[in-house]
Amino acid sequence: MPLNTTAAPPFLAVLVRGLLAGLIAGLLAGAFAYVAGEPHVEAAIAIEEAAAHAEPAAGAHDHGDALVSRTGQRGGLFLATGLFGAAMGGLLATAYVLLSRRRRDDDGRSGLLLAGAALLGAVIVPFVKYPANPPAVGDPATIDQRTVTYLLMVVLGLVAVWAGSLGYRSVGAQAPTWQRAAAAVGGFLLVTAVSYVVMPSFQEVPADFPATLLWNFRLASLGTQVVLWTGIGLLFAALMHHERRRRAATALPST
Repeated sequence: MPLNTTAAPPFLAVLVRGLLAGLIAGLLAGAFAYVAGEPHVEAAIAIEEAAAHAEPAAGAHDHGDALVSRTGQRGGLFLATGLFGAAMGGLLATAYVLLSRRRRDDDGRSGLLLAGAALLGAVIVPFVKYPANPPAVGDPATIDQRTVTYLLMVVLGLVAVWAGSLGYRSVGAQAPTWQRAAAAVGGFLLVTAVSYVVMPSFQEVPADFPATLLWNFRLASLGTQVVLWTGIGLLFAALMHHERRRRAATALPST
């Protein structure tokens, strides 16, 4: 009896592919962060240590006394991005399975869309409000508040993406594509704008901190996330497309 190729693959098979895609994408993101971000981290640490030696009573952190050396931190970068990527790939695979129950035939393109939505809502929206800061930037006294507000901004960013999806579906299917797209953009921008106004701002960049170094670090940080989520989406879509073709080939009757 031939297999039903329209049936969704088992959850475990999808999860394994999501974890694999996330792991590979995480390692790629780690390589990008190492090449594009580490030089800026080193420069920022040098500024921080110079300030610590100039004003030892200010309480600046001395990386020479860190529990983990800079060499260890650089090596741990790949472990961290790999594990984080695998976790994100697993979450994407879970969301893919939950949403694909409404479809009978899907080669993974919805997984690519999910990765794009995660990049937009969980990365880009929070980044615009709270861009990443290198060492020597930020008041240690506000770190807990900044962490909580950033995580809340991630949630609000995902809500903004959801609002855009609702806006797109709220317009009748017979409406022109531009109307549905306008409704999606409107819903997304409305939630995003309200979130930016309501959430607090933090202006903690020292006046004498090099602006070029600051923005190069921020762009490298954003680029790392772009590489991660783009890699997850593309790899997961490719793996699911391959799985669909394999199942279709297996279901072909022998001659």
